[in-house]
This record gives sequence, structure tokens and C-alpha cells, in this order.
Amino acid sequence: MTEMTDGVLHTLFRSEQGGHEQVVLCQDRASGLKAVIAIHSTALGPALGGTRFHAYASDEEAVLDALNLSRGMSYKNALAGLDLGGGKAVIIGDPDVLKSEELLLAYGRFVESLGGRYVTACDVGTYVADMDVVARETRWATGRSPENGGAGDSSVLTAFGVFQGMRASAQHLWGDPTLRGRKVAVAGVGKVGHYLVEHLLEDGAEVVITDVREESLRRVLDKHPQVTAVADTDALIRTEGLDIYAPCALGGALNDESVPALTAKVVCGAANNQLAHPGVEKDLADRGILYAPDYVVNAGGVIQVADELRGFDFDRCKAKATKIFDTTLEIFARAKADGIPPAAAADRIAEQRMADGRAAKAAKGSAPAL
Repeated sequence: MTEMTDGVLHTLFRSEQGGHEQVVLCQDRASGLKAVIAIHSTALGPALGGTRFHAYASDEEAVLDALNLSRGMSYKNALAGLDLGGGKAVIIGDPDVLKSEELLLAYGRFVESLGGRYVTACDVGTYVADMDVVARETRWATGRSPENGGAGDSSVLTAFGVFQGMRASAQHLWGDPTLRGRKVAVAGVGKVGHYLVEHLLEDGAEVVITDVREESLRRVLDKHPQVTAVADTDALIRTEGLDIYAPCALGGALNDESVPALTAKVVCGAANNQLAHPGVEKDLADRGILYAPDYVVNAGGVIQVADELRGFDFDRCKAKATKIFDTTLEIFARAKADGIPPAAAADRIAEQRMADGRAAKAAKGSAPAL
């Protein structure tokens, strides 16, 4: 327990990845709920981010995942142009075993207890139907079904946004915003990945896929026999002639082992926290691999669920998600001008917007009452 506490406290208070405003540990023994809600920043507004339900190897791993994911949401929401901060929650355990109505209702009560500082949505292991249950106990649940006043499956616009990021990458690198004739590898064809495959095929790309779940592979291959599947991610990243690699499963896909093996010229995918540790972005740049920052290109989903807070309109959301193309190009241009990797350029732009938000709050707070 001491080691876990020391690790978490170091991340919170002493590391560059810290700076979180609030971390809440939640437990409901009756339902078996153990959860962590991490609020990284409310500089731009309430902290919005999904709830991940996952069987972590340890409690420490779960807490650190919540910290990393919530920080990423602050940057994502800032660059998506949303007046929202960043937060994330994780529920610890195997959702196939532990998930129940009682557990989700208990979780909803914890979200409600934060009084709107944290707004939740779907993530890995949670679905629209789950958010409908959570919303019975809190006003601060998005990603609900249309029948319950929500936007439905946010994976649709997440995939669309990643596709816009790929188009921007192609424009920047090859001078043409099309994937026609390009070979694209997609790791993970579940909630988001299978929608991304649809966009790629429609645009004329050659697609190679892998997934740990056989049923996810079969769904794509049965519908699109022209798609090629390989055994695992290790084989995928070594595929000859790749133009783009799209990590669309869990984080940490870009690490000291995978980056040297990559054959692709571009990395642009839906997974959160793709860089396993600081410095990987430089390794990619040193190899001449263009990296489209994950939290920029995968923001379509958060744009969709955020719109529920004002009354959902799909066309309005899709128009906003289309702008991911322009934002990605802006980041590439800033990176080139500053002589830094795109990930660092994206961070600078997001950090400036959050700093402006904090300054505006401080100015408003210090203004004399009228």
C-alpha cells in the first residue's frame, strides 16, 4: 500500500504529468464498485471525460490510468475548442463479470456527489446502455441513448475525426488529402476501429487489421473480404509498404519496442495516450514518422457527447468534428515553425488555451461587484 500511495502522490504532486485538481476514490461494497474519478482541470469549464471499466493488474495501475487519461482529456477538450475541462474515471474489474445495474447506479451517485465538476460518458468497457443507467442517479452523464435524450454511440464521430486527422496527415506529407491508394493498418477494430475502416475503404485505401477479439475481426472481414487480417499488432506494424498506422485499442502502443519496428510513415489513430512515455514523440520524429497527436484526432467523440449538454444536434457536431482536419494541419505547421515534434506543438497550443481560461477566471473573480 505504501508503494502504491508513494507512486500516486509522486504523479500527483511532483511529476510533470501531475497537476490534477482532485482525485476521488469511490467504493460501494454492496455492489462491488471500486472506482477512481480524476479531475485534471476545470480551467475551461466542468471536467468532461468517459468512464473506463477494465480489469487492471493492480489498484495502482488503475489510479495512474485515471490520472493519465484525465490529463489527456484536458488537452483534448482544449484543442477541440470546447469550454470544458478534463476528467476521467475508471471502474476497477472485469466488466463481463462485475458490471450490474446496482454497480452503475452506485457509480452514478458518486458522479452526482461532485455537483457537476465532472461530466461522464462512455469509454472502453462502458456503453450507451450503461450511461442510461448511470443517468438515473446523476444529471452529469452524457453518451446516453437517443431515447433517453442523448447522442447515442460517440464512436461514430470519433472515427470520423480520426479520418479527418489522416486526411490532414496525407495533405501535409504527400500534398493531397486523400487516402486513395494508401496502405493503412488499423490495430483494434472494435467500437471505433470498425467505423474507421468504413471511411478508409470508401476513400479508396488498402486496409490491414488486427484485433485480440475474433468476433471483432469477423465483423469486418465478413462485410469487407478485401480487408487483410494479420495475427497481432507486432505483425501489423511490420507489414511492408505501410503508409499509415492507426492504433485504435488501449494506450501505450508507441514504445521503445514498437517505434523502431514501424514501417509506416504516419501514425494517426483513435487510442488514448499512445505515447508510452515522454521522449517517444522525439523518437518518431527522428525516424521521420509523422505523428498526429492522439488527443487531437480522436476528439470527435467528446465533441459529440459535449453537445448533449446544450441539446444534441448531429449535423452541428459533425461540422465541428470536420474542423479536426484544420486543427491537425495547424499543429503540423506550428511544429515545423518551432522545430519541435507535433505532440509538443499540440501541448503548447492546448496549454495556452487553458492558461487563458485560468486568467479569465481569475480576472472575473477579482472584478468588483456591480
